[in-house]
Amino acid sequence: MDLHILEHRVRVLSLARRGLWLYTHPLLKLLFLPQRCRCKFFSLTETPEDYTIMLDEEGFKELPPSEFMQVADSTWLVLSVVSNGCAPSGCQATGVTKIARSVIAPLAEHHVSVLMLSTYQTDFILVRERDLPVVIHTLAGEFDIYKEENGESIPVPCDDASNGFLKPKSAPSPTLHPVQSPQNRFCILTVAPDTLPAIATMLIDVLFYSHSPPKEPSAADLDSITFFSFSLIEGYISIVMDAETQKRFPSDLLLTSSSGELWRMVRIGGQPLGFDECGIVAQIAEPLAAVDISAYYISTFNFDHALVPEDGITEVIELLQKRQESGR
Repeated sequence: MDLHILEHRVRVLSLARRGLWLYTHPLLKLLFLPQRCRCKFFSLTETPEDYTIMLDEEGFKELPPSEFMQVADSTWLVLSVVSNGCAPSGCQATGVTKIARSVIAPLAEHHVSVLMLSTYQTDFILVRERDLPVVIHTLAGEFDIYKEENGESIPVPCDDASNGFLKPKSAPSPTLHPVQSPQNRFCILTVAPDTLPAIATMLIDVLFYSHSPPKEPSAADLDSITFFSFSLIEGYISIVMDAETQKRFPSDLLLTSSSGELWRMVRIGGQPLGFDECGIVAQIAEPLAAVDISAYYISTFNFDHALVPEDGITEVIELLQKRQESGR
């Protein structure tokens, strides 16, 4: 397998719900007119707390600073695992559990904080730019590593990468965060870029106008959760929405896998997680990989979200609760 370090330099930020009005125009530009701003990596995820945006430097220029915007202090690089000659953005995603042992777990052991963004086409691993030497050292034994420059893949030399990057002898145990499972059933979809205008009005309505008053999730299982994710990355569109919201869209324009399966969510974190903590993704990905349950994973500014097949949600919750109770 190959590991590609993509060209995107990504910023991660949170927009407060009450300030969304200030960003409607630039967000519409990023959603529907990316050629006007040359943005090639854009993801917008709505949660009960806020809107999380991940976007490259060209896209970031479109967003004016304000009291409603909170930006993570790091620049993030984007990694993508490529296998069987498949281009990074050319295959349907296999789920974060498929890279749990080869990428997620080793990075957690070496104290590299990661964000995950699973899409319909592929899974992206985001690491802080300053952590790249540790990432290369950690993964060089498992992957041939390439850095994309001007559309070409350049091999990354891994010689002399070991000095100073070994795992500390006394590593603190990662915090095991509580998990919740709302009752929503979710769809993971894509749409052809040339048909995006046909659903533009509905997308605008869902993202900007279809809001009930914000309600904080309770500690108990949730009846439902506000969650909608739209990604436009290198021309490929990926959408996550609940099944009720999907009914509002023309069924012939939203494409899903041939099985058309529905997904349930596991929401990670009883309080905002922060960006310095390591092993959060591994907390979910490793135990699911051990029992061969696939999962899509979307990190946001405050919490993380894993989507698992609907028929496996009971097993997943039991598995994660046992892990929580055992403290391992």
